[in-house]
Amino acid sequence: MRMDDHRESDNIEDRRGRSGGGGLRLGGGKMGLGTIAIALIASYFLGINPMTVLSMLAGGGMPAIEQQAPASRPPADDPTAIFVSRVLASTEDTWNQAFREMGKEYQEPKLVLFSGSTPTACGTGQSAMGPFYCPGDQKVYIDLTFFRELKDQFKAPGEFAQAYVVAHEVGHHVQHLLGIADQVQQAKQRVGETEGNALSVRMELQADCLAGVWGKRTDTMKSVLEPGDLEAALTAASAIGDDRLQQQSQGRIVPESFTHGSSAQRMRWFRRGFDSGDFNQCNTFKTKQL
Repeated sequence: MRMDDHRESDNIEDRRGRSGGGGLRLGGGKMGLGTIAIALIASYFLGINPMTVLSMLAGGGMPAIEQQAPASRPPADDPTAIFVSRVLASTEDTWNQAFREMGKEYQEPKLVLFSGSTPTACGTGQSAMGPFYCPGDQKVYIDLTFFRELKDQFKAPGEFAQAYVVAHEVGHHVQHLLGIADQVQQAKQRVGETEGNALSVRMELQADCLAGVWGKRTDTMKSVLEPGDLEAALTAASAIGDDRLQQQSQGRIVPESFTHGSSAQRMRWFRRGFDSGDFNQCNTFKTKQL
């Protein structure tokens, strides 16, 4: 991808190297949730300040809430982080324009770089989860070691493959802003597990299609793609299809347990978004054939 001269996003939070925990620190030690619960119960029955109880349980000392350190931009000598920042900036340009065409205002998400684990509004994020989007705080979370797994384990190298991953998660943000995510969540609460999984598949395939729309529009605006880039993204989409992952991990395929779609479906919907560049072509909920 040709992105060396592109701007970086101002919406990057670099939390790498920081503790993933949060909580209450007293007297130099961190209090667990169980201890805090005991303090709240004791304060209710004893009629005293819960912070006083916590101080007593910790052996004295003034309690203080442990604060998260302010987020910072990635260092200038980190090429992968800079690349991700530029990809995020390109999604901002694409979706700001697309939302204006729809008569709406786009709210840009934050992208958090982390290592190991990090607190989110959706619970503790873990590197093992892979990249994910949290609608509670409207942030995309990614441990950049996933790109190494994408290359080595999933055999999907290339910058456009990495960009596809970021664009897919931003696609979930677009779904959140448009109210699609809430509608799907409400529908899942009214059906069984198999039907709920089917809805999740349609949700994920739409995010793949939106990633394709981003790729097409970005290339049209700024000519970022080079020979082989599209194939790299399709390879990545195929590599993380449910059927392939299940075959690799358990030696058999269980379609009713799919939550993201098969390799063929993921490639098909990314390609549909890329070929059209049109958000309206990404309605996976109105088609019978995925």
